[in-house]
Amino acid sequence: MRLTPISVLVPTLNEEIHLVRCLESVAGWASQILVVDSFSQDRTREIALRFGAHFVQHRFEGYARQKNWALDNLDIANDWILILDADERLSRELRDEITAMLRSKPTAAGFYLNRRFIFYGKWIRYCGWYPSWNLRLFRHSLGRYEAREVDEHLVLNGRAEYCHHDLIHEDLRGLEAWIDKHNRYSSYETRSLPVAPQGGKERQLKARLFGSQCERKRFIKDRIWPYLPGRSVIFFTYLYFVRLGFLDGERGFVFCLMHAIFEEFKVVKRWELKYQRQCSQDLNGLNSEKESPSTGPGSELRSVG
Repeated sequence: MRLTPISVLVPTLNEEIHLVRCLESVAGWASQILVVDSFSQDRTREIALRFGAHFVQHRFEGYARQKNWALDNLDIANDWILILDADERLSRELRDEITAMLRSKPTAAGFYLNRRFIFYGKWIRYCGWYPSWNLRLFRHSLGRYEAREVDEHLVLNGRAEYCHHDLIHEDLRGLEAWIDKHNRYSSYETRSLPVAPQGGKERQLKARLFGSQCERKRFIKDRIWPYLPGRSVIFFTYLYFVRLGFLDGERGFVFCLMHAIFEEFKVVKRWELKYQRQCSQDLNGLNSEKESPSTGPGSELRSVG
């Protein structure tokens, strides 16, 4: 079998439960596999080496920074790079399509992949989760991730095409891990503010109402959505009724409800963050008053003497 001239990049941290299926889907197809690990304590390294991956460890500094570090520092053998999470895998149809698209679209700078989300064994067809276009395949020299803690986008210098077969996403961990992950994400999003790129080749996605689809989403998410009242109720209504989540049955209801709950987490964490900042300002003001010179009776005499 002739290998496709693609480098596959997989960031990992304790991913032995997922990594076999991920690497099986690209081994023998991609000409290079790179696993960038954040010092896993399980069999992640062993599995990566078994599939012939180049395994390197780097301290985790954030999702975007980890990927940008790999893009800037690793010996990437190909012009094209595909970034996969460890709980994702390529369908056979998508592999064949990518191989064909690289030949038939020589001027493209990247390709969007349509992610199929599997939730406890069921494909979530509705709930606003499908189609779910992700820019994952691109020319190495033309793309870097914007500097954000979470919800980072790849900023591509060029035109992107679309692949039509599915990238499969299936998290095999239990409910506790799912809740922990979304709890952490809600904290990241609460702290996340638009920031300027910080070195390297990082670029920043602009929040524009009349820009690209990603720029419009960023505008709504940063400038409008955080200030709406009753966001969790709005979000559940949107996912379950407007985006037809009820057609996904019981799992669709649970999926929409849990995402609405995590949306409320972000609301409360935003309150908490404001409260903590106010308390910090009040404490700093109190300390400043204690440290200032006395302004009571006799202070003039002390200052002169």
